[in-house]
Amino acid sequence: MAKNDPYEGRIVIDPNIHFGKPCIKGTRITVEDVLEIIQEGISFTEITKKYYPDLTLEDVKACAKYAADIVRSEEIHVRTK
Repeated sequence: MAKNDPYEGRIVIDPNIHFGKPCIKGTRITVEDVLEIIQEGISFTEITKKYYPDLTLEDVKACAKYAADIVRSEEIHVRTK
């Protein structure tokens, strides 16, 4: 695990798993699936206990960080008249 890896090796992209969608390492659980549950207001702890017991709290946090970093790196183009 690289020190500068913000996801601590938890998020992987493999073209052979879910067509290359970001997943939690060692699973077929996509970041998108976890984010949809977060969006419903479910706590990170409840996600690991009720929805995805194979995940750790750090896995769920890595999904949120991944999403935040994607949004942070977006280029914004504003149309002016």
